[in-house]
Amino acid sequence: MTKKPFLFIPVRYLIVFLTFICTSVCYIERVGFSIAYTVAADAAAVTQSSKGSILSTFYYGYACSQVPGGYAAQKIGGRRVLLLSFLLWSLTCFLVPLDPNRVTVLVVARLLVGVAQGFIFPSIHTVLAQWVPPHERSRSVSLTTSGMYLGAALGMLLLPSLVKFKGPQSVFVAEAALGAVWSLLWFKYSSDPKATASGAGEQLLPTNKKIDARKPAPKTVTIPWVKIMTNLPVWAIVVNNFTFHYALYVLMNWLPTYFELGLQLSLHDMGSSKMMPYLNMFLFSNIGGVVADYLITRRIMSVTRTRKFLNTMGFVVASLALAVIPSFRTSGGAVFCSSVALGFLALGRAGFAVNHMDIAPRYAGIVMGVSNTAGTLAGIVGVDLTGKLLEAAKVADADLSSPESWKAVFFIPGLLCVFSSLIFLLFSTGERIFD
Repeated sequence: MTKKPFLFIPVRYLIVFLTFICTSVCYIERVGFSIAYTVAADAAAVTQSSKGSILSTFYYGYACSQVPGGYAAQKIGGRRVLLLSFLLWSLTCFLVPLDPNRVTVLVVARLLVGVAQGFIFPSIHTVLAQWVPPHERSRSVSLTTSGMYLGAALGMLLLPSLVKFKGPQSVFVAEAALGAVWSLLWFKYSSDPKATASGAGEQLLPTNKKIDARKPAPKTVTIPWVKIMTNLPVWAIVVNNFTFHYALYVLMNWLPTYFELGLQLSLHDMGSSKMMPYLNMFLFSNIGGVVADYLITRRIMSVTRTRKFLNTMGFVVASLALAVIPSFRTSGGAVFCSSVALGFLALGRAGFAVNHMDIAPRYAGIVMGVSNTAGTLAGIVGVDLTGKLLEAAKVADADLSSPESWKAVFFIPGLLCVFSSLIFLLFSTGERIFD
């Protein structure tokens, strides 16, 4: 048995918990920058188009390091790569001043943070594929990724007040401190498994392939790049990752602006309601993981059908909620619709997001890097395009408080959700493809 740093706690549970905290801190940073920069940029009379360009800069760096992150995690270990990337972005946040007029400094800083955080999720998938047996995979991955949404919820709840009373720069200092604390915890308590868990518990899964858990993995692995890049189930994951992150990043970066300018509301005065969309994501992500593992281990559905069922339900409901957001002109209506949209998108992660480990447990970090590159491109396209759409709407209507100014912003991700769910239904599988 693997050693237990805490009494009665298996090491794999501790690893999952630490990766959950990791994703929480990462998304506190992302939401925090959006909130702090929005306040500073509005005070400096920065245009919506320019805001969109700065907000999207992070994703250029993030896109560049996804596949290299998966490769590095595969070669030198996800645990080490995760620690180094965390230290890099935390140090950048601590050293960089938040001044909207110093555009070059902000661009370089956001690129560095993006590059550093681009290594994190491929590394996490590599670590989880090593530690988590297949019958615990859905709920473990869902718990880890739900940390993103809890972090976003906490950021939306706490950081507007921090900005109001301590100024925008205080957000950067707080984020750097959180990053340093997590790095210390990971350094002290994380470890590499003595044997991979990819075959353990395989008999609990209703699949045709049986993997000998006693068979040691080869020490030198040749990554099948061509097979990965030309495989339709991989591309089904890629398309859905793009859509998920398009919707998520547009809402994460532009909801503060929608509340402030579209609905004429103060984020500080909205109280705890502004965190509900992300809190809903946290809840639905974990519900999706538990439901998926229940359906699979009780043999109610095959792995393939479970992934397709949850992915379709999540994305279709989210598309409807996104389409009607501009129709609601109160904070309660907007919060409810965005909560439903993000909650069901998170439910859909029990479909496409866990599917990396179903089809390629040995190369989970690589496949995650490929699909997350697409998700990052969605951030570049979606965040920047939204700024341009709003700037054009402002020229046409001279008023961003009009629902007409926001219809295209929310309709585009809604339409993508329908398209992506169809692609996943047609081409995805829960069977292991890469041995």
